[in-house]
Amino acid sequence: MWTEYENGKAYNNQLNLDETVKVNENFYIGKQWEGVQANGLPTPQINVIKRVVGFITATITTDNIKMNATALSNTPNTDELDDPVRIINDEFQALTEMNDVPALTREFARNAAVDGDGCMYTYWDAEVDAGNGIKGAIKTEIINNTRVFFGNPADDDVQSQPFILIAKRLPCRTVRRSARDNGVKNYKDIQPDSELANDIDSVKSTDNMTTVITTLWRNDEDGEIWAYESTSTSDVRPPYSLGIRLYPITWLSWDFVHDSYHGQAMITGLIPNQIFINKALAMAMISIMRTSFPKYVYDKTRVAKWDNRVGGAIPVAGSIDTVAKAIDPPSISPQVSQFIQLAVDLTEQSLGATSVALGDTRPDNTSAILALQKAASTPSEQTKQNLYKAIESLYRIYYEFIGAYYGERMVDMATPENLKEAYRFAAQADPTMGEIPSTISSKFDFGYFRANPMLLKLDVGASSYYSEIASMQTLDGLLMQGKISIIQYLERIPDDYIPRRRALIEELRTDLSQQQQPMIPPSAADEGSTDAMPLEEPEPEVQGGRGYGKLQREINRTGTTEGLI
Repeated sequence: MWTEYENGKAYNNQLNLDETVKVNENFYIGKQWEGVQANGLPTPQINVIKRVVGFITATITTDNIKMNATALSNTPNTDELDDPVRIINDEFQALTEMNDVPALTREFARNAAVDGDGCMYTYWDAEVDAGNGIKGAIKTEIINNTRVFFGNPADDDVQSQPFILIAKRLPCRTVRRSARDNGVKNYKDIQPDSELANDIDSVKSTDNMTTVITTLWRNDEDGEIWAYESTSTSDVRPPYSLGIRLYPITWLSWDFVHDSYHGQAMITGLIPNQIFINKALAMAMISIMRTSFPKYVYDKTRVAKWDNRVGGAIPVAGSIDTVAKAIDPPSISPQVSQFIQLAVDLTEQSLGATSVALGDTRPDNTSAILALQKAASTPSEQTKQNLYKAIESLYRIYYEFIGAYYGERMVDMATPENLKEAYRFAAQADPTMGEIPSTISSKFDFGYFRANPMLLKLDVGASSYYSEIASMQTLDGLLMQGKISIIQYLERIPDDYIPRRRALIEELRTDLSQQQQPMIPPSAADEGSTDAMPLEEPEPEVQGGRGYGKLQREINRTGTTEGLI
């Protein structure tokens, strides 16, 4: 595996990846004069790169990304999958909050734009306290693209790789302790390997650090992913099965490059423009500093010394129209500043970061502004769809980990009908029992999801406040027009809109069922009898016409039509 790691680094060196990433990172954070001997001259910069990258990444990550799992239409007994689908959606939402997926997504997209590739690595952390006495949780972290090596570097498809290597720099003491806990006998042979640090690590502290290689591969027999951790001299953890059937790697390339799993960074093509802008601005500043202030020429035979420094004074031997004279400075060409601004504007516009999209234009015409902003976001639409695809693959990895590691856990389930009937029966004897609970805690075997790998269809997309408000307005309109009932309305609104929404639904259903029960008319002949009376359907009510004749009055008095019709 160490040999494969060396081969992976050799491939990256052919692409000059490490140096490219280093330069891109420096230009993004503002170190744009790195390695230039200024010798006291000005080193200005207009960081166009950071503004453009921030705009593009914000454009594709501003929307609240939400994962929604739905049962496939061709799945048998789809109606019986309501609880599993709801449970997996709740777990997705919990993992989104626990791992702060929106923040990971922003860093993920930023790395792709600056470095060329973004990578997220998901693993099972058995030491995390998940609550209720349960240990273990799913974790996701960001890894630099210079630390990930594909077994087939000509293919960017993660799941088709023969193996994947992940290199991490960890303290040597931590690596030794991990190897000892995993039963490795020669764990004391693990030594720091600072000399193996690449160019990116050379500016950081690498003392007492060791490179650990995590190798992932798929078992041909059962399709499960296996892992193996090692250093250049020793094992850290012997091969073990992850219990999942997908590589826990999420990969995003900014621009596709043929026959390479590394993509092209957005910054790489902007650096020449940024260098020109900085140099032109620096030369303009030098010209202003040297020539924009007036200089004085004086007769040194009559004035011994002139010490009024800004533009400087030049002594000469002879008359200068009495004693001294000011020399008017030359004016700098206005085309210099115009060309600098033109270079900035063209660089931003080439990536869709127009003045309208960036908010630099007065919104005199609202429709035109919205149309131009929508057109400005079009160049990044393909990148946004690629990001959605990557996030969907992340949640598929979550799905695999949930089915393999969660086991049986307590979840909130809808109260079964038989339990509701038992509760109503018990409430007749004890009226103080209160209302019927809408949900109950019950054990659920999450291995169900592992047994049904193709059960769910994952849909990732933007979820914003506007879409939620629009949905509520639509529901309000349907309710006011009488197209849906109040129960149908309450079943479709979010839980946080109305407190105890499910309990309210149960109360309305109970009231509705009581209203629909038939009424038993009292019998005068059996008023004194205590025997049980058979239930009879009431006679249908006879609706009369406009008049109120004798027949109608008799029906109202007796409550029946017997003997009358």
